[in-house]
Amino acid sequence: QVQLVESGGGLVQPGGSLRLSCVASRLTFSNYGMGWFRQAPGKEREFVASISWIGGVTYYADSVKDRFIISRDNAKNTLHLQMNSLKFEDTAVYYCAAPGAEYHVSDSVRDYEHWGQGTQVTVSS
Repeated sequence: QVQLVESGGGLVQPGGSLRLSCVASRLTFSNYGMGWFRQAPGKEREFVASISWIGGVTYYADSVKDRFIISRDNAKNTLHLQMNSLKFEDTAVYYCAAPGAEYHVSDSVRDYEHWGQGTQVTVSS
């Protein structure tokens, strides 16, 4: 029943920026830590970033640290991922996700129960 809808993906040149958004419904958004994951063809789904329910704690994969920023607007039930200095290896389908339990922040795909449909990010010249 939980709905997560991503938007903002697209084609961008190396070094460019994109801002992804995820609108959540049918859950008490402010009670949940949230995460972004990505999956490239032939690879496992990997952790990108996560944020605590209020937004005071964030975690990033080493591959995106200092380039990506995760944030949330609880008043709008919306999660964001600002992606800067994009590289070819950032090309993937990006997924917004919520864990199965409230008040939990995780970098592990196994802890997440609710997933959006994904949005394609392609970094290419």
